Amino acid sequence: MWLIDSIANFISGLGTAKDKTLGNRHVFVPRSPAEIQAAYRGNWIARKVVDIVPFDMLREWRSWQADPKQVEAIEAAEKALSVQTKLLDALRRARRDGGAALLIGDGAADPSQPLMPERLRRGGIRWIHVLGRCEITAGRIDMNPESPWFGEPVEWTLSGTTGGVQRIHPSRVVRLVGAPLLEANAQASEQGWGDSVLQAVFDALDQATSSAAYVNALLPEAKQDIISVPGLSRQLATSAGTTALTKRFEYAAQMKSMFGLLLLEGDGKSPDGEVFEQKQINFAGLPDVVRLFLMVASAAADIPATRLLGQSPQGMNATGDSDTRNYYDRCAAEQKVVLTPAIARLDELLIRHALGDRPAEVWYEWRPLYQPTQKEKADAFKAVADAVNVLANAAVIPDEILAKGVKGFVTDSGLLPGIDAAYDEHGDAPLTEDDPQADQFGPDGQPAEGFTGTGTVVPFPARQIADATPRTLYVSRKLMNGDDLLAWARSQGFSDLMPARELHVTLAYSRQPLDWMKVGQTWQGEQLKIDAGGPRMVERFGEAVVLLFASSDLRWRWQEIIDAGASWDHPEYQPHVTFSWNAGDIDLSKVQPYNGPLVFGPEIFEPVDENWRAKLQAAE
Repeated sequence: MWLIDSIANFISGLGTAKDKTLGNRHVFVPRSPAEIQAAYRGNWIARKVVDIVPFDMLREWRSWQADPKQVEAIEAAEKALSVQTKLLDALRRARRDGGAALLIGDGAADPSQPLMPERLRRGGIRWIHVLGRCEITAGRIDMNPESPWFGEPVEWTLSGTTGGVQRIHPSRVVRLVGAPLLEANAQASEQGWGDSVLQAVFDALDQATSSAAYVNALLPEAKQDIISVPGLSRQLATSAGTTALTKRFEYAAQMKSMFGLLLLEGDGKSPDGEVFEQKQINFAGLPDVVRLFLMVASAAADIPATRLLGQSPQGMNATGDSDTRNYYDRCAAEQKVVLTPAIARLDELLIRHALGDRPAEVWYEWRPLYQPTQKEKADAFKAVADAVNVLANAAVIPDEILAKGVKGFVTDSGLLPGIDAAYDEHGDAPLTEDDPQADQFGPDGQPAEGFTGTGTVVPFPARQIADATPRTLYVSRKLMNGDDLLAWARSQGFSDLMPARELHVTLAYSRQPLDWMKVGQTWQGEQLKIDAGGPRMVERFGEAVVLLFASSDLRWRWQEIIDAGASWDHPEYQPHVTFSWNAGDIDLSKVQPYNGPLVFGPEIFEPVDENWRAKLQAAE
């Protein structure tokens, strides 16, 4: 029969009487409320452990999904009642003390009666108050499985009111628990509340703060001056000798010069004279020990060190992004699994308070905690725009329905400020004028005849396409600041330069015919600017001398054209500008590339001209 279920090794002593860990026992030592509150007020780590998670859970708040006017009414009600602020206060108290409550008031004369949501009228909530666990007391727990209040107190008691003890029905209280207790008897002993989140991490917090304090205590002892005095014990045997020795070193200290010189008796080597030496404490390894205890505290609090300690990520190429995402995922899970059910009663009352009834289609979702950078937002916007373009070209969704979806996405993205007001002002109808202006640019990329360059810009007049016969396609963008590039080329010794008006970047050269309409318009606009800097190179492409540069926008646009059916004669796409057809004797490896900005005009669509080189030479 097995009496022991453990590992034993008689050679190493593991699991035997020699194993010192056999004496370990887990004993629960409850911390008093006074000690917990003192730690919260006096220990910076304890305060951050309590405050960080509620703040991160609520800082982005939530997004209501309903008719815009309904959403506006609910958000106005939340703001008027300070729901977000008071919920944050309640969550902080719950994490610190083990529990807190939100008390909902509707002006009823007898709060001991139920607050029925279906009876609440518009504007029915008068106030919401935050109460700590010491301010409101839970009564007997309702253990009737048929009761809608099963597991909750049958009533709450509010002390300190002008009328004495006030009894409150549980329908008026939103209970928030800190660290939940799983055992029923433990819950009963805590009167329906939980533990403070600091209870389980106190040891780790004490170790982290004390380790830093111990290192700090060593700092005054970092350098010790030691003077060996012959016959020291003999001189200290009498009061006169002690006084003389004291005055001796007082004079020695006063005789120290501004350069730190110290005068002593003897040559510093002979045992008959005084000998001076310094000793220093070796602090190597102590920072690692302190850092280790801080990391343990971070793990105990379940908050990454980058958030709890504000330290930069450790390790080569570490960004801390994965730690942050995991932490935000954990907060998001707690929002859905713990917080949403806990405040469901408040939400139902809030909707009726704002709208007067409870539409079934009204709901909300928590906004993402991880906030992408502007570049990440732009990349996501570009991906969705490409997907919309594919759907539009495939004609699998009616244009009107797709337009409504795009409208919702664009307004929610926040990348185009003011577009909400523009939609409200103009509606979904196309923006046209009685006398629309001419197209802004002609086929050569220059301002078209009839375009004044002033007034409100309107879309190009709609054109009826007679046919969409597939044709070869050449797409380019003219370099608008070509003079800057040519000035750089001359400074590097290049000659036989191309005219500034001919400098361009190629986006498509498709000998395979395709429908131009499927290519569509670029989302980058009429002008594309490549900022100064970044990877640049000067190389030969056959006889041509080109400036290579990087541009994800051009690569995306090239891929978009390829996806529309265009061909490409090269293995990959590399954006470049050809500026000369004669490098001469110049060693291109020693040329300093042009690092200024590159500003390109609108896209120009043309059929492929196989004789373009001859025309270029004739133009020169």
